[in-house]
Amino acid sequence: MRSGWWSVGPRRTVRSAHALPLLPVALVVAITVADLWSPADVHLGPALVIAPALTPSLAGPRTTAFVGLLALAAQTLIGFQHGGIGTTNHIVQLVTLAVLCVILVVYSVVRERRSAQLAQVRSVAEAAQQVLMWPLPERIGPLRIASRYLAAEDEAQIGGDLYAVARGEGAVRVLIGDVRGKGLPAIGEAALLLGAFRESTHRHMSLGELAGALDRSITRYAAELDAAEEAGERFATALLVEIPEDGARTLMTSCGHPPPLLLRPGHVVTVPGLHPSPPLGVHGDVDHTVDAFALAPGDTLLLYTDGVIEARDAQGRFYPLAERAARWSDDTPETLLHHLRRDLLAHAGGHLGDDAALVAVHRAPAGHHRHHHGLGSGARAG
Repeated sequence: MRSGWWSVGPRRTVRSAHALPLLPVALVVAITVADLWSPADVHLGPALVIAPALTPSLAGPRTTAFVGLLALAAQTLIGFQHGGIGTTNHIVQLVTLAVLCVILVVYSVVRERRSAQLAQVRSVAEAAQQVLMWPLPERIGPLRIASRYLAAEDEAQIGGDLYAVARGEGAVRVLIGDVRGKGLPAIGEAALLLGAFRESTHRHMSLGELAGALDRSITRYAAELDAAEEAGERFATALLVEIPEDGARTLMTSCGHPPPLLLRPGHVVTVPGLHPSPPLGVHGDVDHTVDAFALAPGDTLLLYTDGVIEARDAQGRFYPLAERAARWSDDTPETLLHHLRRDLLAHAGGHLGDDAALVAVHRAPAGHHRHHHGLGSGARAG
């Protein structure tokens, strides 16, 4: 493809970005020429302040200082052409313009430093995301998996919601959870729960025993960190699902977590027969009930955190997840979550009050899958 100004893509954007700082320079030139050619009783020199005032939004401190000096030079030239630079009026205009330019340069320096700090925070968040929240595999055996993560805090890409997938002998285990709190302060508890799941899920224990191990980990962590008056403040809801690679009988244990949705073409239902136990970290040693249901070929299991169903619109109405998911029950997991993410943000006015996570697991019809080995956990912001 030939390169030029008509090329579509990042190259055109870069060229446009480099051309923007020329706008204040052109503005200085235009105002100066207009003033020199205007009648003697028309004074356009004060309008030169527009150029340096505009520059910090387009460029950095050096360009702002250059435009400021250019505006001062233009003001001096105008002064010579209109009665001399030594008049009180022109001296006041020059001093005012000089003070304004200094203020704008200082502002630009502060703004650039804050932008650098913000970029560093985002970089740290991305690094934490890669370390703590491994990307989920797109396929494991007959299962197709997709996930979406929406952090409530603007500068955080992860927070208190979490999900993970691990492959065992003949089955795939999925965890979705929500620790108390949101955003960056909740990452510690989320990391603990993810680590405990990855470590315990491969010990050939039952799903109920796995829930018990996670419960004890959260309880022990809270006891080590919390003061006596803060006991019970650290807890997490979690949903554990064990999906066999062969057969439809799927096991599930809920620890105070919202029940998943079962999507079939043109039909969405809440998984029936769920008997939830208390959230992890509340009691520390309880028997976790294991429920069973059928995830047949062609079905999609939609797991989510309460940040999804508790999102409100401008009238205070909760997001109707089951109703909206039914619109795209025939789609692939990736397409389903793409539509749900856009619809959820539109419902909430573009900003969520709590972290939100979605995981869709689809069992492909017989003969339409390939076996892929892998395990992982992860979250995507957006």
